Order: sequence, then structure tokens, then C-alpha cells
Amino acid sequence: MAASRHRRRRTAIATALAAVALTTALATGCDAVDKALDCVQTADTIADGVTRLQQAVENASDDPTQIDQSLQTIDTDLDRIGDRTDDTDVNKAVDDLQKAVDNVRTAVRNGDRTPDISPVTDAAGELTKVCTP
Repeated sequence: MAASRHRRRRTAIATALAAVALTTALATGCDAVDKALDCVQTADTIADGVTRLQQAVENASDDPTQIDQSLQTIDTDLDRIGDRTDDTDVNKAVDDLQKAVDNVRTAVRNGDRTPDISPVTDAAGELTKVCTP
């Protein structure tokens, strides 16, 4: 009878450990999926921001402050991605896009009313590519 009790106890402990391991594996997998979805959603938001930036550049003669507002929105979205991922490719794409945004901002501050934003759109496309699960 004592052997039977020990066997049941070992079985119960093994079952509990297996359940903990399975739960941990599932939670980790879900975290990775959640992070990927966050990245995709934020990259999509950045794509919208880049579209607004293109429109702001086209309408710069009407309201030059729209360019700076669009750049600030992209900065905020980039910060959100950078804070949520440890992925090297995503971080590189975020850094490249940040540099492109900074270059456009510098051009605008130097008086360029129609800055070349193609590096921003290229970098945003790369970010979208690396965020795709």
C-alpha cells in the first residue's frame, strides 16, 4: 500500500510538473505571437503615418507644420515598437526608419519645404517586411 501511495504521489508530481511546463511553453508562444501582432499593428500605423507625411509634404505650402506633426507621430510609433521587441531585425529597421525621419526633419528645419521622403517610405517598407509573422 505504501508503494502505491508513493507511485500516486510521483504521478501527481510528474503531472503537475508537466502541466506547469506546458503552460509555460504555451504562454511563451503566445507572448511571441502577441509581440509579432503588436509589431504588425504598429508597422501598419507607421505606414499610415508615412502616408500622412507624404500628404503633408504635398500640402506644405498650405500648412508646413503638418510635416513636423507627421514626423512626431512616426517617432511616437517607432518608440512603441522599440519598447516591445528584442528582435534584432526589427530594431535595425526601427533605427533605419528613425534615421530617415531625422534626416527629413533636418531638411525641413533647413528650409526645405518639399524634402525627399523616399528613404522614409523605403525604411517603413522594410519595417513592415520584418514585422510580418
